[in-house]
Amino acid sequence: MEMQWEKLLTSQRLGVDSLDGDGIRTEYYRDYDRIVFSASFRRLARKTQVHPLSFNDHIHNRLTHSIEVSSVGRSLGLAVGIKIQDKLPNDITAVDFSSIIQAACIAHDIGNPPFGHAGEYAIRQWFTENVHLLDSSLTEAQKSDLMSFEGNAQGFRIVSQLENHYKNGGLQLTYATLGALIKYPWQSNNKLTEEKGKFNVFQTEVNVFNKVVDKVGLLSLENNVYARHPLAYLMEAADDICYKILDVEDALELNLLRMDDVVPIFKKLANEPKINDIGESFSARKRIVKFRAKVIDNLIREVVDIFYNNYQDIMSGRFEGDLISKITGECKEGINEIKEITSKNIFSNRRKIELEVGSYSSIEIILNVFISAVNDKIKNGEKYSFKSKRILDLMQNDLPSGECSAYEYYMSITDFVSGMTDNYATFIAKQISGSAK
Repeated sequence: MEMQWEKLLTSQRLGVDSLDGDGIRTEYYRDYDRIVFSASFRRLARKTQVHPLSFNDHIHNRLTHSIEVSSVGRSLGLAVGIKIQDKLPNDITAVDFSSIIQAACIAHDIGNPPFGHAGEYAIRQWFTENVHLLDSSLTEAQKSDLMSFEGNAQGFRIVSQLENHYKNGGLQLTYATLGALIKYPWQSNNKLTEEKGKFNVFQTEVNVFNKVVDKVGLLSLENNVYARHPLAYLMEAADDICYKILDVEDALELNLLRMDDVVPIFKKLANEPKINDIGESFSARKRIVKFRAKVIDNLIREVVDIFYNNYQDIMSGRFEGDLISKITGECKEGINEIKEITSKNIFSNRRKIELEVGSYSSIEIILNVFISAVNDKIKNGEKYSFKSKRILDLMQNDLPSGECSAYEYYMSITDFVSGMTDNYATFIAKQISGSAK
């Protein structure tokens, strides 16, 4: 049994009964525009990609990373779309195909908290260490959502629930784009979450997820796990290509790596051992451009071939792993060397570690105060303390109104905290501690 492109590429929208196109843009271009003009996307400009609170303006943040991933995703989609055009519905062009991937790529990091992955780990750790403070009404699955907090699941929550049309489809994207955005089609309490450390569905979005599964026709595998949407593999590959290459570019900018360390690896990744360097008289920033372009071009070609050669397994849900991991030869050697050099020289850098440790403290301070305040409200209703009220007033309209469960209150706090920029989270933590100027 295979998934069918007619359903996978549907232009139907979440939360909308009928399409109201403007006659200019395709539905998939409209998805891209809705994401780009959202407040959550705009905040990515002040969120860490790899290096927290960097003062160097050339260093990637989540916003510039997302834009670059969408560019690579568009190229991947166009190349694959052309290659499998005969398998696509008659009304779907290769440009439509690539537009869906581009939209999914631009949204792929929209749910990431401040301070990069350190912020994600900090939220998980706080809830794991303080689960005893949570209201007794929470189910095990709801506790799992908080203790395993995941930026991918938060991203799906933002685009499908929180932005624009609150709890009525969010950005009201097409089911095709939503399907392509879901890299880990299972819930937090699934055994795969423990194995991979990733999932895409909080309990708050189970019904939305089930709608997406039904509309795009994802295959059920086992234990509430579904096959990925085929375009999710291409979205993931675009992300992999960008962060593998551009992490190195940032490291060169910060003098964590030297060109002599990088050039031999990039030649392997480009499958072009005779690339000419423009010369040592130029800065690393200028010298790396030519190598980077060659590498990205070659990796795109490699991924396109792997997708095509594994087409049947992808469409039937039998494909395992990711596309980049199937690359072979010298290019594979280059990928392994990139992992080694980034682990040794970038992720173990002392300054980066110091800032990440500081980010744990900021997240801990914020969650301590906000969870305490909301627990006061849950326990005492409108008789909760003035201090708790003032703390929750900082959330303004982000705090649910009317009747809602303790779990919904806790999720609103993770929405608020994960939506913070690096600078704002640092400021709020200092303000709470009484040390802000």
